[in-house]
Amino acid sequence: MTDEITTRDLDAPAFVEEKIEEIRRKVGDGMAINALSGGVDSSAVTMLGHRALGDRLRTVFIDNGLMRQKEPRRVVDLFESLGVPVELVDARDEFLSALSGLTDPEEKREAVTQTFYRDVFGRVVRESGATHLLQGTILTDVDETIAGIKRQHNVFEQLGIDPEEAFGYGIIEPLVQIRKDGVRKVGEALGLPREVFERIPFPGPALAARVIGEATPERIETVRKATALVERRLEGTGAFQYMAILHQDRVTGIRDGRRDFGLQIEVRCWESVDARTATPTELPFDTLRALASEMVESVPGVVSVTYNIASKPPSTIEAV
Repeated sequence: MTDEITTRDLDAPAFVEEKIEEIRRKVGDGMAINALSGGVDSSAVTMLGHRALGDRLRTVFIDNGLMRQKEPRRVVDLFESLGVPVELVDARDEFLSALSGLTDPEEKREAVTQTFYRDVFGRVVRESGATHLLQGTILTDVDETIAGIKRQHNVFEQLGIDPEEAFGYGIIEPLVQIRKDGVRKVGEALGLPREVFERIPFPGPALAARVIGEATPERIETVRKATALVERRLEGTGAFQYMAILHQDRVTGIRDGRRDFGLQIEVRCWESVDARTATPTELPFDTLRALASEMVESVPGVVSVTYNIASKPPSTIEAV
């Protein structure tokens, strides 16, 4: 069992130095690689690895076709401005193909996991000659996976899976003793911009975790547009996380005086510290009404917008 370092007890600058030395010790004279997604966890790991290894760390951004609008280029440009070169890998077709026909939440998560670790990223690692992968697993990921709440894409050794045997490389998890609020402190200590270390969480399976049912390219594009709208509208709320979920069934609506079988978007907005528990944000009704109005007008096919008011537990922050 991983020993937790609570945010109260976390000395972020000392933690940074300790993890830099740990990475150097484990990698030795070899090379390491890491995948940057732009979230606070992977961003903190990228900076830790860059500090520890310099040009012996290869950082890649895997474009899986499941990210926010314009996310790949935005992240690559930001980190290059911080002096960290990032290689952009186009793997959109592979991920969308792996998701084709799948509707079960765990099967979808497993498809994203296997496509990433075994196929796309595994291929990049093998070609690079890297011996280790730096990964941004945090303690909440481990807790939820072991408890059977949902299989997080980045948890292996804690389930008895040997990454060396399964994928051909070792995994280093510098952040596995802390939770999201602790990672934010570490990100700040590493000198990351506030827009990065205070960014709202985003799931490992990306927008595939926000499509109930099959994550087709068309449905991913719908939830991508809805996500951009929700994030713009709710950015100033100070909430821990907010998102749009695309439901599976079409619902009855009315458009231009005629019946229209359209799409339903569920909006979620959460108050939380470390993602273990969460309560819905009590948003003003005028905010919800304006968001819903823009959603049905600007996201093609949407005729219904709902707001989640169930806490975690029994709900979870993400839907899938």
